[in-house]
Amino acid sequence: MLVVAMAVLGLVVGSFLNVVIYRVPRRESLLRPGSRCPSCGTPIKPSHNIPVVSWVVLRGRCFVCGRPIAVWYPLVELATSLLFVAVTLRLSNLDLLSALPAYLYFAAIGVALTVIDLQVRRLPNAIVLPSYPVVAVLLVVSAAVDGDWWAFVRALLGGAVLFAFFFALGYFYPAGMGFGDVKLAGIVGGVLAYLSWSALVIGAFAGFLIGAVAGLTLMAIKRAGRKTAIPFGPSMIAGAFVAIFAAQQIAQFYVDTLFGG
Repeated sequence: MLVVAMAVLGLVVGSFLNVVIYRVPRRESLLRPGSRCPSCGTPIKPSHNIPVVSWVVLRGRCFVCGRPIAVWYPLVELATSLLFVAVTLRLSNLDLLSALPAYLYFAAIGVALTVIDLQVRRLPNAIVLPSYPVVAVLLVVSAAVDGDWWAFVRALLGGAVLFAFFFALGYFYPAGMGFGDVKLAGIVGGVLAYLSWSALVIGAFAGFLIGAVAGLTLMAIKRAGRKTAIPFGPSMIAGAFVAIFAAQQIAQFYVDTLFGG
């Protein structure tokens, strides 16, 4: 039942994230006006605003003006739903469901920031900065429930360390690291270090690896050049989820490889 509830919650949250993705970069209110067609501005009926289903039924077009509705709308809803389910199962396996709200929140902003960064190459302060106190409070609650205050201290230290590392990269190599990435690093470091130090290290390394592979791939297919600015936020977030789902296995693999365990 929990998995089903998380799948439905993910669809609902994903629908709201579509509003966030469209309006936050434009500095528009998230509350007013209500959902409307981005082409003709016609308010969307509740029956036409059912996550994924409405897009399929309407064949990806506005019911009024008939103009196409971008496919990323249902993809965001599906991705959020699948991520919510995966995160729930992962934390259940780790016996860490007390931290589920914190990691669901991270999953939600991760989806929003990924799409926004890909679209406008920016990580809005309106999402990143409020996430610091939100994640901190949710992790405090988790630590209090489990009686594991060291995990929270580790999260604070991990967030500070990764922020400082990215700040140094941005300071000495501003062309390759935006300050939005620096601010996001503190949140990524916190949620990974709450799990373990190995999750922090693996998540940070995976982010750079994914970023490098993405950059080389874009250059290989001639979609980018050596001086093309490629958004790094999505790679950071992807690397974080690699660590959330597989840090233990990756760390054990390296131990076994190095020491022949």
